[in-house]
Amino acid sequence: MGNKILVVYYSLEGNTKLIAEAISEKLSADILRIRPKKDIDSKSRMKYLVGGKQAVTKEKPELVPYDVNVEDYNTLFIGTPVWAWTFAPAIRSFIDGVNLKGKKIAIFSCNAGSNGKTFENMKEELQGNEFLGQIEFKDPLKNHREENVEKAKKWAYDICKLDVK
Repeated sequence: MGNKILVVYYSLEGNTKLIAEAISEKLSADILRIRPKKDIDSKSRMKYLVGGKQAVTKEKPELVPYDVNVEDYNTLFIGTPVWAWTFAPAIRSFIDGVNLKGKKIAIFSCNAGSNGKTFENMKEELQGNEFLGQIEFKDPLKNHREENVEKAKKWAYDICKLDVK
């Protein structure tokens, strides 16, 4: 069967999507976009307040169903925007809704300020897995887009190369 790789991500404004697609392309990996049934309006001036409250209160929004069996994959790259210094609620719903034990996991985030405890909190929720690496990106759509895409591809490639052993 080999090492099946899945890139899972949630993206509100497109930053995490940019990085997830770069990783998927570089590794020829499958990709899964997580979407809440009721998502925040990315154009709303209240998005930071609403999203921050959801993140702080550890809400788990209902997700749009997807037809990928996550358990079929050995390695997962999981990407999130940073909301209130942690990962987005849609990723919490994803983690809570699938059996993620004994997987190899790499995590990535996109933020406009601080990563806060995003990786620490994700690792806590994903206990029972082997962590291959983590990386953050600062507003990749606005800041050095191509450099960030190449950085993501190199990071993902290096992780998979090291993991082959």
